[in-house]
Amino acid sequence: MTLAMTDINDIKELYFKKGLNVAEIMRETGHDRKTINKYLDMTDFNLVLETPERSKRGSKLDPFKKTIDEWLEADKKVWRKQRHTAKRVHTRLTELYGSKYDCSYRLLAEYVRIKKKEIFSDEPKFFLPLKHLPGEAQVDFGRTDFRENGTFYEGHHLNLSFPQSNTGYSQLFKGENLQCLEQGMINIFNHLGGVPSRIVFDNASSMVSDIGKNKYRKLTEHFMMFKNHFRFEAVFCNPASGHEKGNIEGKVGYHRRNYFVPPPEFDNLDEFNKSLLTELDDDQYREHYRKNATQHELFQADLKALLPLPEIEFEPAIVVSKKTDANAFITIHKGKHRYSTKPSLAKSNVFVKLTAEKVIILDQDLKEIVIHDRLYGDLKQESINWLLYLSQVAKRPTALKYTGIFDLFPEEAKEYLDGLDYENLRATLKTLNTLIEETNFEAAVDALLDAISHGASDTDSIQVLFKRKNSKIMELDGHLAAKNAPELPELKPDISFYDTFYTVADGVEAND
Repeated sequence: MTLAMTDINDIKELYFKKGLNVAEIMRETGHDRKTINKYLDMTDFNLVLETPERSKRGSKLDPFKKTIDEWLEADKKVWRKQRHTAKRVHTRLTELYGSKYDCSYRLLAEYVRIKKKEIFSDEPKFFLPLKHLPGEAQVDFGRTDFRENGTFYEGHHLNLSFPQSNTGYSQLFKGENLQCLEQGMINIFNHLGGVPSRIVFDNASSMVSDIGKNKYRKLTEHFMMFKNHFRFEAVFCNPASGHEKGNIEGKVGYHRRNYFVPPPEFDNLDEFNKSLLTELDDDQYREHYRKNATQHELFQADLKALLPLPEIEFEPAIVVSKKTDANAFITIHKGKHRYSTKPSLAKSNVFVKLTAEKVIILDQDLKEIVIHDRLYGDLKQESINWLLYLSQVAKRPTALKYTGIFDLFPEEAKEYLDGLDYENLRATLKTLNTLIEETNFEAAVDALLDAISHGASDTDSIQVLFKRKNSKIMELDGHLAAKNAPELPELKPDISFYDTFYTVADGVEAND
């Protein structure tokens, strides 16, 4: 029997968190013993590619929140008895948007209540000091700009802190989606050699799809997989209650001020993140702000309380199904980011695997087609692997200079291609496409440049030079004999015997 992830999550929590035995869980859930034991023993919660996760919609209220916020903010200047009630906001939205506004009053009222509390709660608050146990952690994102290979990114740094010792770790990303969250946490887990037993989060939509009464949280499917794979307890703050994870709120700013000012510049984000973890190890050797010990000394208790890492690795990726357009592109991120596939897949269905750094296009047989660097930001952008379009350009060679393929060639090759007539250009591009499919672009261009240097202008020469450079036949250097091999006399063949044949032949010719 296959259960939904929510049911699996309930079984895990009843056993590991509430301490119920199998018989009690059977009575509580109605599931049989075999099913319960199956999911208690389950350790691999990686996404199954055959059943990709569907895209989840946001709240129906999202398109109207900006308008609501503006009205409520304007109420600051209005006498309190003439401020908007939820009912009045509901009425005005109906009048303003008509049938486009189809949200329930209950959904709107809950949002207005939370937003008013955020805007008008100016009175000072008293917060009880909280006790934090070893092994308990808090997680949150912060905004951080950086440059990778000279490209500017409005990035985000994931922060994980241990309040008991005030020790914290951080990882830098180009976004703050679920894949970035999971990848950053996995990087930190692996660096520490264990997993915090209890982790406090905010209510980001990547993790929480719905907030109910009495602290009920409906978690997203993939986050439940992640949580159950690593076996930590996930705790979520009340909305607009940042003080409930005050340690991480402070750590977000601390990491930014001490490790990301000025905005860091580097060549490779992965390498930067690895070095950042080592730097933050050294940060432990300072006095705790309240306790009479260093953070490093206190952190040993956190390390001892960590859960062991799972034996099976978890892949922080989701897979969605997409349909390509007439140009064989797919789009994600509200249609703003476009990625190429290959011409033969125009107007067809493909699978798209999303990680924190990559967008991997798969065909219906889950065979990898092309890998793109993932785009980030709210501007319209596209990523094109032009080489996959070379076969189409070869059929219409005059289009070469108007595609991104032409810019990939070195100047010498550009001049050569630019000087070819229509038929020779088409033949050359077709040959290059064949060689690229056999090896790679660099090897094909190398053969082309060799042909140019030898003054060759035919495709056969390009292919011969390519085979010569890329064949697996061993080239002998003529010095393979063993050092103790005997010296042999030089062979001087006597070919004078063959002269008699010329004599005989001349005689026959004379007799004729």
